[in-house]
Amino acid sequence: MQAPYCCPNCKTNKTRFNRIDQVAHPIKLNAQTGEIVESYEANQVEAFHMKYQGPDYKIQCAACGVIEDEKTFIQFAQYQS
Repeated sequence: MQAPYCCPNCKTNKTRFNRIDQVAHPIKLNAQTGEIVESYEANQVEAFHMKYQGPDYKIQCAACGVIEDEKTFIQFAQYQS
């Protein structure tokens, strides 16, 4: 989405941000050892394995380091103006 950002934490940064891409890798772990038992393709998970439904990316303020959803930065910029 293309809109102005403003950091809701430091309240001054409007120009320096990091975009963090989130890529989900569905896996099944051994409950006792924590080892990966099985690794799935994103569209080939088992019946009780919920697919990742979170955002594709998050935004980090490059001044103070806070990480939030993009809409948080957009909404704070709209509130500030």
